[in-house]
Amino acid sequence: MVALIASFAFLLLSSSLNFGSVLAQPTPAQQKRITKAIKNAANNQTVDWTQFVNPFIGTDNFGDVCPGASVPFGMAKFTIDMTGYAPAGYVVDPTQQVRGLSPLHDSGTGSSLGSYGNFEIMPLLCPGGFNTCTTNVNARLIFRKNNTDDASPGYFTSTLSNDIKLEATSTRRAGLERFTFPSGQKQYFVLDLANDLPQSFMGGEMNIDPTAGRITLGGFWGSSFGPGSFKYQAFACYDLLDNGNQKLDEFGVWTADNFGLDAKGLGQTHLNLSVNLIGGVYQSGALFSFENSSPNPATIRVGVSFVSTDQACANAESEVGTASFEEIQQRSVDLWNQKLGKIEIDVGSTDANVTELLYSSMYRANLTPNNATGEGQGKFANTTSPYFDSLYCSWDTFRTFYPWMSLHSPSDFAEIVENYIDGWRKNGWIPECRANNLPGWTQGGSNGVNILADFAVKYHNEAAALGVDLDELYEALITDGQVNPPEWNIQGRQINVYKEFGFVPFAVLDTMSTGRQTREGSRTLEYAFNDFGIRQVAQLLGKTDDEAYYANRAYRNIWDPSVKSDGFKGFMQKRFSNGTFSFQDPINCSPLDKNDTRSCSLQDNNINGFYESSSWEYSFFAPHDTAELINLMGGQTTFASRLDHFFSKGYFAPGNEPSFQTPIEYHYAGQPAKSVDAVRAVVYQNFAIEPAGLPGNDDQAAMATWLIFHLIGLYPIPSTTQFLVLSPFLPNYTIHNSDLGVSTSVNVVGFDKKSLKETIPNNTSAYVQQVLINGTDIGTRCHFDFYDSFRLGGNITIVLTSDMDSVNDCAGSLPDSLSTGGWAKAR
Repeated sequence: MVALIASFAFLLLSSSLNFGSVLAQPTPAQQKRITKAIKNAANNQTVDWTQFVNPFIGTDNFGDVCPGASVPFGMAKFTIDMTGYAPAGYVVDPTQQVRGLSPLHDSGTGSSLGSYGNFEIMPLLCPGGFNTCTTNVNARLIFRKNNTDDASPGYFTSTLSNDIKLEATSTRRAGLERFTFPSGQKQYFVLDLANDLPQSFMGGEMNIDPTAGRITLGGFWGSSFGPGSFKYQAFACYDLLDNGNQKLDEFGVWTADNFGLDAKGLGQTHLNLSVNLIGGVYQSGALFSFENSSPNPATIRVGVSFVSTDQACANAESEVGTASFEEIQQRSVDLWNQKLGKIEIDVGSTDANVTELLYSSMYRANLTPNNATGEGQGKFANTTSPYFDSLYCSWDTFRTFYPWMSLHSPSDFAEIVENYIDGWRKNGWIPECRANNLPGWTQGGSNGVNILADFAVKYHNEAAALGVDLDELYEALITDGQVNPPEWNIQGRQINVYKEFGFVPFAVLDTMSTGRQTREGSRTLEYAFNDFGIRQVAQLLGKTDDEAYYANRAYRNIWDPSVKSDGFKGFMQKRFSNGTFSFQDPINCSPLDKNDTRSCSLQDNNINGFYESSSWEYSFFAPHDTAELINLMGGQTTFASRLDHFFSKGYFAPGNEPSFQTPIEYHYAGQPAKSVDAVRAVVYQNFAIEPAGLPGNDDQAAMATWLIFHLIGLYPIPSTTQFLVLSPFLPNYTIHNSDLGVSTSVNVVGFDKKSLKETIPNNTSAYVQQVLINGTDIGTRCHFDFYDSFRLGGNITIVLTSDMDSVNDCAGSLPDSLSTGGWAKAR
């Protein structure tokens, strides 16, 4: 899911960086610290993997990454909120100003309005006293000091231009904020009740208990990526006294707007406000100061909840208690090392940039979804299942995010799968894009189906022990495959017309459901792959009739063999219910589309037929049956030539998920060495160890995990147990699966650092010659199975050669496709 803003130029990953500051943030000292840690780690027995993480990758170029203090899958993510386009609160752009520091954020979302940003706190200098403090957002905006933003897993800091330093560290649902003021300055703070990033406040309440030194806030806000008629609730608890070390002085409430209202009530302790029905920004909150005898820095404990203020306070008490800032930060580091250590490399023999990219991507792949277990609201109040918020979005994450999790953390995967199943129990369909605890917009199909299928095919033996009922999982899949929701904008699929016609028709009469009548081409392709996911689980459970029924190749029904573009014939097109095609130029919505006003996303005037992509791109999408696409396009030679043209002409759009699989599709044409070349180009043209180092928004770490798979030399086929083999960017690595009690080591024979370039130099070892598992040649150099490798643990050996021409074939079986007898048996 990309924001409705174009991505700009991509930065190259290079073997050396210029640390001179072009932008004023973040501090150059951060990159120097990472580089030094990587260098020193080569000689250390014990490695702190968190030292290799750069949380600022993706905070520019619309990457929408939150670099704030968080634990793995933390509900709380503390960072500063900025003006301008800042969906995750923070942006690196030094021309933008700080609104405040807040504890709730998402990371890597395409919601251009922003998400969360509730309960902002802002430290202030008020030389004239309480009544002169700048409370509303516009009045208190302030720049940061150059080169002061810094972050590492579990920690964030920034210094404002008035020399006040902000720091934060966190637990799952709480954290500590620390503020260092200039010497001799009285410490004032403004705390928001109503403000959030998308300005969606719908009413709330605030109370100040000056004796306890506690402020509690709660209210209702609107979704960041869903219907505006929906609202969610959130609560916070601010404890001000730092275990008795600080003394509250002045306190009171305030209300303000942008047109002269600036009312303060010294000594007042209560606000109870409804939604401002006439519209406009109506701001409110608390204003307080500490006595001059209080320590500097000042430390404030914060708890958050989606249930109540009491629970927010309880979260802070149980998760932080009386612990110091440094103790909480160290706990966070320990949690992060448990996650980052799931992949272990030889740091000394690995390129430093690859090390930083790998662990920074691993970090982002554990930021979201947000673990809000115990914090369910609405139908999920008091659920006994795990509860995760911010599923941005299954359309983004089924391709690489969950297949990556499947290699090392099946218990985490199982909790999220149970969360999806619980969504079906509570709402009737598998959630697609839950955001802010509310249903979000459906982009493709019911792509949660493929997430559940990916788990089932890999972990059906362990499912019950991991807390997943496979029969319930399958029932949820069948519901999405058979039951039409009343409104498929937010859940399920427009399955009635799809079953009737064998594709999603354009301009069809649908008397049974409501949804935005767009994206007929891409929805047909996604629905077909959703059905394949059901087919895989039906096969697993021995349901042979269902297996045959859901072996769906509906993509063939929207293939128009008459359409020509750039000399190539045959493209996917949307189609009327009478069978005729509605021609749309395959170039539309591609990077070469000269119409910069064309709607290509969820807009109701997107008449292209495809979502956030072109027919040039989506015509390559049938991951379960690429062999049939090759036949439709005229055979392997034509297919490979078409891929060549696709990349060289510039149709490839790496900032979006439909592009993920195309670089490795040369494998299906029997030319795997060309996939190696394509992946090298993708990485070096689009990823870097800089704030602008992503080719668009991270999409809940979809980009991060796509990159991880490229770096480790593999690519997953979702809803299956098959991995395609590429050329790793590092000489060896080990993936630990502590839930299975196994480790899998990948060793690259013939690895040459000189191959780490956008274009592999001649006579450089980089192409796969042979693949062995536990010393045995597997009979193909194109793919292997999860059950032969990562399920059992052991050793995978990838032997490389510099002779590209001699290994530009699979030397055995091609990757599976339905039409050639693939996926014939469940493992």
